[in-house]
Amino acid sequence: PSFSYFPFSSAPKKAKRRQQQGEGGSSNVFSMFEQSQIQEYKEAFTIIDQNRDGIISKDDLRDVLATMGQLNVKNEELEAMVKEASGPINFTVFLTMFGEKLKGADPEDVIVSAFKVLDPEATGFIKKEFLEELLTTQCDRFTAEEMTNLWAAFPPDVAGNVDYKNICYVITHGEDKEE
Repeated sequence: PSFSYFPFSSAPKKAKRRQQQGEGGSSNVFSMFEQSQIQEYKEAFTIIDQNRDGIISKDDLRDVLATMGQLNVKNEELEAMVKEASGPINFTVFLTMFGEKLKGADPEDVIVSAFKVLDPEATGFIKKEFLEELLTTQCDRFTAEEMTNLWAAFPPDVAGNVDYKNICYVITHGEDKEE
């Protein structure tokens, strides 16, 4: 596993703590992100930094993974995650790591990869009921009207399967894909 293992956009909102942006040397990493994105990463960093010392350590990772239900993470896996950084992981280093991961990533591939987590058999489809439950109960919850609009734009097949690759294409290209 790596830092990309953490689903940050779904991180719960926690109390915000002040962090010096100048930590870890000056860098232009803050210009890579919108202010709202920096705030989301800041909240994620604060959640992962379990002991609130401003540095993400193996113990912090072990603790936050345990809160996500990952109880038997090997020490080598934690070591590998921490070694993805060239030194101590303060907020600036954390943001830089994500900037490097996202640089050159095709948005469509990123979104398809997120859906693939929900499709362990790699069918290219997700059950309508499952997707609707996720979208209406997690994170930025969809309203009934938003769900109606989603199903109007991307109707499931007769078996109740939703073609998530088509959804990803439309999200990133803005038009329906011709089959």
